[in-house]
Amino acid sequence: MGLIEQIRDAGVVGAGGAGFPTDRKLNCKAEIFIVNGIECEPLLRTDRHVMEQYAPELVKTVRAIRDSLGAKRAVIALKEHYDQAVDALRAAVKGTKVELYLSESFYPAGDEQNLVYCVTGRVVPTGGIPLDVGCVVSNVSTVLNIAHAINGQPVTEKMVTVGGSVANPVTVSCPIGTPLSRLLEAAGGPVGDCTYIVGGPLMGKVTDDLTEPVTKTTGGLLAIPKGHTILTKKMEGARDAMLARAVCSQCSMCTQMCPRNAMGLNVQPHKAMRALASGNDSLIGDVNGVFSCCDCGICTYYACNFGLKPSKAMQKAKAKLIAQGMKPVKEVKYEPDSGIDNKRLPTERLLLRLDLKKYDKDAPMGGFVDCGQVRIPLKMHIGGPDEAVVAAGQHVAKGQLIAKPQGMGANIHASIDGTVTAVTEEFIEIRK
Repeated sequence: MGLIEQIRDAGVVGAGGAGFPTDRKLNCKAEIFIVNGIECEPLLRTDRHVMEQYAPELVKTVRAIRDSLGAKRAVIALKEHYDQAVDALRAAVKGTKVELYLSESFYPAGDEQNLVYCVTGRVVPTGGIPLDVGCVVSNVSTVLNIAHAINGQPVTEKMVTVGGSVANPVTVSCPIGTPLSRLLEAAGGPVGDCTYIVGGPLMGKVTDDLTEPVTKTTGGLLAIPKGHTILTKKMEGARDAMLARAVCSQCSMCTQMCPRNAMGLNVQPHKAMRALASGNDSLIGDVNGVFSCCDCGICTYYACNFGLKPSKAMQKAKAKLIAQGMKPVKEVKYEPDSGIDNKRLPTERLLLRLDLKKYDKDAPMGGFVDCGQVRIPLKMHIGGPDEAVVAAGQHVAKGQLIAKPQGMGANIHASIDGTVTAVTEEFIEIRK
C-alpha cells in the first residue's frame, strides 16, 4: 500500500488547522516540503512536546513524504527557544538532508503563509495555497499521525495543552471524543470563575460547555477568568458598529501592523472599519485583500489604540463577500514591505499587552487521560459530516472504522474499546 493510501485509511487530517484531509494535500508534486512546528498561538505547548518526544520518527516520516512529493527540500520549522526540541531534531536530522529553520518568537510566526515567506521568500497569493509557489506545509502533529499511519495505526488520540488559570498546566494525550471537562481535571481544575477558550488565546473559540469533545484538530484548552480583557475582545457586540462610527480615527495602525498586508496582500482592516462605521460596503475599496485576512487578530488585540475590533469587521466583510458569491483573484498586489522584519510583533510583548504573560508557563507532559465514554464528532474536517458505518448496540474495538466520508472528508475510527450507545447525524457515542 502506498503512502497516500495509508494516510487516507488512517483518517489523517491537518491537526493544526481546519482539518483538511492530508491524503488530498499530499497527493501532488512539490518543490519544498515544510513541517510547521512553530505553534502559532502563545501559551500552547503541544507541538513542542511532539518534537521533543518523537524527533527520530518525525524525521523518518518527513523523508518519506519528501520522496513521495518529489521535493528537493524538506524543512522542519520551529522556534529557536524550543531548546529540547531543537537538540532532539538536530540529532535526528544528521545525514538526512532534512533542514531545520529556527524562528524568532513573534506572532503569528506559525501562520502558514508567513512561514512559507520566511523559509522561501515566496508569497502565497490571495486566494491561493502554498502549492501555488511550489510548497506543501504540514503541521508537526499531522506528520506524527502520518508516522503512525505508516505503521497501520489510525488517528484515535490527540495531544492537548491545558493551561491558563488552572492549578497545574499540563499537556496530555487523550482519546478523540473525550469531554473537555476530563482535560480540565487533569490540570487540577480551574482557579477562580472561568470561561474557556478551545485552541489558542487569539484564534481559539470561547465556550462554557465542557461537555464539548476533543477533535482531531483540538490543540489547547485555556481557562480564562471571567471579565478578562481577552474575552471582551473576542465577543462580537451590537455596539461594534456604533463604536467604529464614534471612535475610529482611520489612523490605519491596524493596517500598518497587519502581517499579511506586509507581505503585499493588500489586507486593510482600517477600510473595513470605515465601511462598518458608515454602512457603505463600497468604502472597502479593493475587496480582494479581504480574502487574505487570516484572522490572527493583531489589529484587534494589539494595534488598535482605541480598543476597537478591526478583525471582526474583516470577518464580517469576508462572510458577506462569500455570501454574495464573490471569489478571490489569485494575486500578490505589491512587493513585500521592505521593513517587514521590523513590523513583527514579539510574542512576549503581545502577552504583556493582553495580561496573559502570567499564564505563559511550562505545561509538562502529563501522560494519557483515560475516558470511559467518548462522543466522536462526525465532522472534524473540511467538508460535510461522515456517514456512520456502525449502529447503536454494536461492540467496537479501538482503531475500528466507524464512519466514512461521503465526499470531502476523512475516515473516523473508534478511540476506545466499547459499545456504541448512540449514533446521530452529529456524533457517535461509545462507552467502555
